[in-house]
Amino acid sequence: MTTKRPPLTVGGRPITNELLKKAALKAEAGLDVDRLVRRTGGRPLLGSAPAGNISVRFPPGLRDQLRERAQAEHVAEAEVIRRAVHEYLERTQAS
Repeated sequence: MTTKRPPLTVGGRPITNELLKKAALKAEAGLDVDRLVRRTGGRPLLGSAPAGNISVRFPPGLRDQLRERAQAEHVAEAEVIRRAVHEYLERTQAS
């Protein structure tokens, strides 16, 4: 049998009656709309438009090398792949 978890705030705190009362008092006092921040969702852009995904399969040995390089450079594996493709395209355009 599963037990239902109480609802949580964005910060992970349980929403209690006391928390709701405080929020209601704040709202009744009036919100400073100039202080409200619009948060955009999703990942940050890599360029001027949303990036697309490409699925690529790697043999285990190549994947291990990719993982090791990414860890050594303290970047994501995807960043190593982007750099490699960029360098390849730059090099082959000159040909």
